[in-house]
Formats: sequence, structure tokens, C-alpha cells
Amino acid sequence: MSQFNSIKELLNTLNRGNKLIAEMFEKRKSPSYRYDYAVELLENNEDIIKLLLNKNIIAQNGAFIELDDQFLNFFEAVLEVNEEINTSYINENIQQVKEYATYYLQSNTEADRFRYLRNVKSVLQKIGRSTLRNIIDLNRNIENAFKTEPNYKIKLSKLENYKRKLESIQALIEQTERLLREEEETFFKLATDEGLKEIRIQLILDLTESRQNLIETRQQIIEYINQIKYQSKFIEKLKQLKYLRDQFEIKHKTNIREVLTHNNALVFETKPSYRLKLSIDNLQKDEHLALIQKVRNRYKSAINPSKQLAANLTAKDLELEAEKEIYIDLYKIRNDFKQSGNHLFGFLMHYEFVRVVSFEERVTVFCQIISMFENELELTDKFLIENNIEYAVVYPK
Repeated sequence: MSQFNSIKELLNTLNRGNKLIAEMFEKRKSPSYRYDYAVELLENNEDIIKLLLNKNIIAQNGAFIELDDQFLNFFEAVLEVNEEINTSYINENIQQVKEYATYYLQSNTEADRFRYLRNVKSVLQKIGRSTLRNIIDLNRNIENAFKTEPNYKIKLSKLENYKRKLESIQALIEQTERLLREEEETFFKLATDEGLKEIRIQLILDLTESRQNLIETRQQIIEYINQIKYQSKFIEKLKQLKYLRDQFEIKHKTNIREVLTHNNALVFETKPSYRLKLSIDNLQKDEHLALIQKVRNRYKSAINPSKQLAANLTAKDLELEAEKEIYIDLYKIRNDFKQSGNHLFGFLMHYEFVRVVSFEERVTVFCQIISMFENELELTDKFLIENNIEYAVVYPK
């Protein structure tokens, strides 16, 4: 097994094979990736493939190659696309926090305490991220299992398994909260670090959010499991009925006649038929005249429809009539208001319009003028009441 001598060598190797690694990662769910495809992708440059094989980034199995599990897991973890829910490393992180906190309290030098404090902060951040990530993966896997798995037994087994993993995540959240409470009396009081306080507060918020999300996830799993059990029972019962029908025993071994007699479901109703209404515009075309006559002759209808002519127009019908409408000119009212010296509401209450205007219409005009000419008006903090309506005193600028 070849080892990398430095991080620079690792990055350079990944960079040289980035094209192949990227495609193999995208096709990681495919059963296999042929060696010939890799050679063609790299334009017959087999040196890169041999380098990746030598460094154990990829592995060869006969005519096929695949990404090494170590790198595959690394890419999935960094890109947050892994589908497997792993709660074991959260438990390991909790144990690491306890160990590093103990080392911190037992250290005598400032350098050692700083190193252990940094480790504690790093692990606490991992716990928060991994918990939220696991819940997201759990929800996605639940949806995929329920919607895409065709086998009912496998679907039910997967959901039951996800339910157990949900309970494991719930237990880890409670264990982490217990850890924070226990260490609060010793480690968090002695380690007076602002960064640690912020990380601890953020972790508490993440755990609270995770617990709330788990409530919805638990309800979703229970609902899906109940649906699957109901559908499974229904299918089993349907299979039994089909078997009895195929054996011509369904009428004598079941009460199907009695059930159907008292069932008024829409599916048992006679299917209605509707006449097709042809387009009038289409029937009025000349090319369809022969078809219409052919249909008429087939039915041998004695009815001979005659066209009804409209009555002649009178001289009065030809007279032009003009419709007059009196409207309120808001721009003229604005100009008159600026010269009035009164406030707007009082001005409108005594304004002589071109037609009779009610009190409610004057209030409407008041609102319209303020809305249209807001930049030309000064709205004061003074309010008055008239006819049970409170209004602001408005003057022109």
C-alpha cells in the first residue's frame, strides 16, 4: 500500500485524476464502472489510472474499477450527500468531549489547556452539525423508502429501522444535553473562553431545533407505517377475493352480494354519456355543407328550418345618443385647496362640486387627494372628529 508523503502530494494526485474521480463519484450508485470507460474518458492516458490505483484512491476488480471506500465516504461527508445515518460517531464525540474536558482540568501548562480547549470546541461543533445532518438524511430516506420502494415488506422494514434510528438520535440529543449540564459546573465555568460560550449556546440551539424536527419526523414515520399496514391488509384481502372469484366460489363463501347491495359508491353508478357539441363557427364553413346535408338526409327529418329575419330598423334606432358623465376633477380641487387657507377636510366639507356629493363621497375624495398628492401636503399630528369619523388635519406645503 503506497502512502502519501505530504498533503501537497495528496492534493496533486487528486487534481491529476479529478476528471475520472468526479465522474466515478457521480456514478457511485451504478453497479460498476468499466476500466475501458476510464481509459476513454482520460483520452488513453492510463498513467493517471495507474497512479490512482497505486495510491489506493480507486480499486480494480477485473474489468471494473470503483472508488475506495475511504475516499468515497470522505467526499460524501464533505458534500453532505451521504444517505447512511450513522449515530455511533456522535456517541464517540460525546466521549471525546468528556476526555478533553478532563485533560483540560488536569493540565498544568497554558499551552496544554489551550490545545484541549480547542479540541473540545471542535468536537462540540461536530456534534451540532452531525445531528442536524442526520435528521435531514433521515427525513430524505423516509420519503424515498415510502415513495419508491415497491415491496411492501421491505418498505415496512425500512421504516421500522428508521424509527429505531430516530430513537437513537433522540437518545444522543438527551445525552449531549446531560453532558452540557454536568460539565457546566466544572469545565465550562473554569474555561472562560468567549468562543467556547458561543459554540455551547449554538449547540443548545441546534439540539432544540433537532428535537422539534424529530417530533414531526416521528409523526411522519407513524403515519407512513399505518398507511403501509392498511394497504398491505387491503392487498391481502383483495388477493383472497380474487382467488375465490377465480374458483367461482366468491358468491357462496362471502357476503359480496349483500355488501354491494348496500354500497352506493359512485363507481357502481352507470357511466353517463354526453353528446359532443360541435363548433358553430366550424359548421358554418362552406366545406361542411355537404356533410350537414348528408347527416340530415340520414335522419330523414321533415323539419325544414327557415331563417327568421330581424325587423327593420326605425329612424329612432339610427339616431346617435351621447352618454354624459360628470366626474370630479381632483387636480382642480387640489389647486382650489392650496388657495383656500383652510385644512383639507374642512375645505372639502364646504366645497361646491359640479354635482351633489354626499358626506361619504367627500370623505373618499379626502383620502384620494392625500394618496395622490402626498408630497404636496403636510400631515400634522393633530386629529379632529366629525360625524364619528376621526381625520388628520392636513395643510398644503
